[in-house]
Amino acid sequence: MAARTRDIVVGFDGSGSAQAALRWATRTAMLHRRAVTVVYVVAVPEIEAQAVAWEVDDGPVSLRVPYERHARRIVTEALDIVDDEVGAGQRPEVVTDIIWAQPVPTLAAMTRDAELVVVGSRGQGSLRRAVMGSVSAGLVQHARCPVAVIHGQELSAEQAAEAARRPVLLGIDGSRASELATEVAFAEAAAREVDLIALHAWHDADLVGIAGQQWSDLVTRGEEVLAERLAGYREQYPDLTVRRLVVWGQPAHHLLEHAESAQLVVVGSHGRGGFTGMLLGSVSRAVVHGAEVPVIVARRF
Repeated sequence: MAARTRDIVVGFDGSGSAQAALRWATRTAMLHRRAVTVVYVVAVPEIEAQAVAWEVDDGPVSLRVPYERHARRIVTEALDIVDDEVGAGQRPEVVTDIIWAQPVPTLAAMTRDAELVVVGSRGQGSLRRAVMGSVSAGLVQHARCPVAVIHGQELSAEQAAEAARRPVLLGIDGSRASELATEVAFAEAAAREVDLIALHAWHDADLVGIAGQQWSDLVTRGEEVLAERLAGYREQYPDLTVRRLVVWGQPAHHLLEHAESAQLVVVGSHGRGGFTGMLLGSVSRAVVHGAEVPVIVARRF
């Protein structure tokens, strides 16, 4: 795999959701000692994106001028948000980038050399027509690194402090994507110094041929499988408290239910069935759309 040249990339458009994403990315960068690249993608009609000029009062005026001014204001606002979030802490290295293109392919290309890309769940689409709802959905499908989708919810200082004490929730199914999700979840829980909840859902497909077993036996079997899958990470993070949770039914339902008491949810981008039959492609989409807390969808190619 090629070396990563960017740490955390944030798609920013000035919307409330993007502001929440930038604040979350800044805190995460501080926890992991990573740099942040703030990207504002100016998605305008093709003719306006060109350096075309018209005559106004006998002088040429580029059609890009108002967009450029707006982009500079957006970037300045982003830097102010970073400074406000850092406070008295150590400010991470921050790079800004203004790109004239379409948001999804631009950010998706950046995932090839980033550790994490962070976007808001929905943007404002004022000067550009794309909204972050479509951007976040597109990245979840096409990214080549983990993607964090952040909802723009305003929290008081007291609420933020309480949320920071909540655990990290991991959806695990044993697939390759789930392995990366496990790696990410352990690192995030350790950096935040909170517990990790590893949730494994038995699904209907798993019960074929074992329907005669008692639920208690299935719970025991599931816990054994979880223990095996988590063993290496437990050794790497010996001080981290890990709670194993085995349930039956739709994985997305259980993840969304437990997300209400978590500060972050981590899922794989898709599953292969494995020992659970969990179709994590549909699960990840459901969790991204339904959760009110940040969600990291772990993708790697």
